Amino acid sequence: MPEPLPSTGVPLRTDGRLPGQLRPLRFQNHIAPYATGSTLVEWGNTRVICGVTVEESVPRWMKEQNVIGGWITAEYSMLPYSTLQRKQRDISKGKIDGRSQEIQRLIGRAMRAAIDLEKIGSRTIWVDCDVLQADGGTRTAAITGAYVALSLAVRKLMSEGKLKESPMLHAVAAVSVGVVNRQPLLDLCYVEDAAAAVDLNLVMNSVGEFIELQGTGEEATFSETELAALLALGKAGVKELLAAQQAALA
Repeated sequence: MPEPLPSTGVPLRTDGRLPGQLRPLRFQNHIAPYATGSTLVEWGNTRVICGVTVEESVPRWMKEQNVIGGWITAEYSMLPYSTLQRKQRDISKGKIDGRSQEIQRLIGRAMRAAIDLEKIGSRTIWVDCDVLQADGGTRTAAITGAYVALSLAVRKLMSEGKLKESPMLHAVAAVSVGVVNRQPLLDLCYVEDAAAAVDLNLVMNSVGEFIELQGTGEEATFSETELAALLALGKAGVKELLAAQQAALA
């Protein structure tokens, strides 16, 4: 067990953080010059490139159902060298793995909540999130970075005169929380995530609304009191993330 701090009695984590402290976060915008909008999000030792490209057409199902406006869809992948042991590419297996499919659907839902789809016109916005280095929280980093890349893409479309008004609604960010050694923690790194008795991901917008909650007791159960503590930690973390996004887009 880490030694408790003399002043507070709160144990330090494996990387020296306090229970309610985020890992260092940095956005490097315009990382992919050919994308309409892009950023490299570096969150602790997790690094994800988020790129947005725009197609001047909509999926066939939208045309068939006469759905007005556009669509946002996401793809997520972990590069072979993003983990300690080489991760096999999905293409070599002939199909996308279940985890990647679940995460890219989550990213798509989160980004669709951030934008007025009618205002983007008959366009498909592709959000590609590629994990360069994984140390826990790749899905939350992908969502938080994807919002920055999406905002940059919308700015470019507006500067080119392709959009007359901004379709952006509310900023969206995501963070993980969990219970490790009976202690609620914010923003789990891989070591903590692997040891967590309870694991929870929050996706929220800037007006304090939830877009998605993914909570699991990993070989454990959790009480309503523990859930409330985790939500409070997560909401505080999301508030910090939204401020970091705003600074990155300033």
